[in-house]
Amino acid sequence: MRVISGKCKGRPLQAVPGMSTRPTTDKVKEAIFNMVGPYFSGGMGLDLFGGSGGLGIEGLSRGLDRVIFVDHDIKAVQTIRKNVNTCGLAAQAEIYRNDAERALKAIVKRGLRFRLIFLDPPYKEQKLASLISFIAQHSLLESDGMIIAEHAHDIELPMHIENVAKIKHEIYGITAVSIYGYVSEEKGD
Repeated sequence: MRVISGKCKGRPLQAVPGMSTRPTTDKVKEAIFNMVGPYFSGGMGLDLFGGSGGLGIEGLSRGLDRVIFVDHDIKAVQTIRKNVNTCGLAAQAEIYRNDAERALKAIVKRGLRFRLIFLDPPYKEQKLASLISFIAQHSLLESDGMIIAEHAHDIELPMHIENVAKIKHEIYGITAVSIYGYVSEEKGD
């Protein structure tokens, strides 16, 4: 695993020790950023199931101002800290050990909104639709922001969840990526 592009291009990233996490492959990570970027001029990101921190670090490398990393696994939190430090991005990162639902409630209290929200939970414990619903209900996404949900290829997420819609969906082997965002009502087609 490595940072693919941007100011930290080529920097190696450590994986979380053990079998509790499944890192996003470089191929899938590159595809994700080609769909949502590939580069950014600022904005905040949220890496809600941080794992090794690869998605959030890639976002910082490509121009996000700040990323909040959350994971419930202490080994993942330690790995994120190491990877953020290796890339010289510690000043742009907040790293928390928490579960996804509690972290989102804390974010609501802070009144934060995000340009990119990465949701890459363990495939066996996915509650993606309810997490996306919570994000939409509490307006945690900027008007042009996107939710990037990584899931098993055989899981079909709804086209619409609250006031966000699936705007892109791709399959890469056993992994699928569904991207949600706000869709304007006045379509020109």
